Amino acid sequence: MENDTTYLPINCWAEDDRPREKLLLKGKHTLSDAELLAILLGSGSQHLSAVDLAKEILHRVHGNLIELSKLTVSDLKKIHGVGPAKAVTILAALELGRRRRASEVVDRKKIQSSHDAFEVFQSKVAEKNYEAFWIMLLNRANRILAIEKISDGGISGTVADPKKIFKLALDHYASCIILCHNHPSGNTDPSQADIQLTHKLIEAGKFLDLEILDHVIVGDENYYSFADEGKI
Repeated sequence: MENDTTYLPINCWAEDDRPREKLLLKGKHTLSDAELLAILLGSGSQHLSAVDLAKEILHRVHGNLIELSKLTVSDLKKIHGVGPAKAVTILAALELGRRRRASEVVDRKKIQSSHDAFEVFQSKVAEKNYEAFWIMLLNRANRILAIEKISDGGISGTVADPKKIFKLALDHYASCIILCHNHPSGNTDPSQADIQLTHKLIEAGKFLDLEILDHVIVGDENYYSFADEGKI
């Protein structure tokens, strides 16, 4: 495709088909992912329009924006036509989107379901290529007191120290705890180690009058809830 020297530049397209003009005329929701990405890029390469370059970038991640957000500046620069400025712009926009989502879910403060917990934790652990363990500390009304990271790990595991978990809970005068870690593979099924750790923390919490409400395992856009599955 890059050898095609006959492509039509965006400024030669019909006005309704140009991404910026289309957004102004019809609204942001009418644009495809490639068109939105093209606006961020600002320009294409020698042989590709901005939209075609955006399509090439999305093709590299199979059209998955979560996978795109996992790329580094160095990864993006390997795509012909993407320099440091374009790469930084893409990653900055995706990070803003992640922070917006995080702000929205934390503002709710009260956790009423496993999905509420997932929405909070997903903004913390999604897009990471390694496992991380977090806890959410709640009062008796299930309102969030704090969200704390316990540990970072490797691709296939991380360590969750019960002493650190319960110390943080006591320091915040929490009544309940929700556990969370991610599986970078996207497979949310709990391992035997996940099950054993959960049961260990449940039993330890009983002595401190700290209830473990759930353990949420986060994939990409999906999750596993021990509570929903009747394992707590």
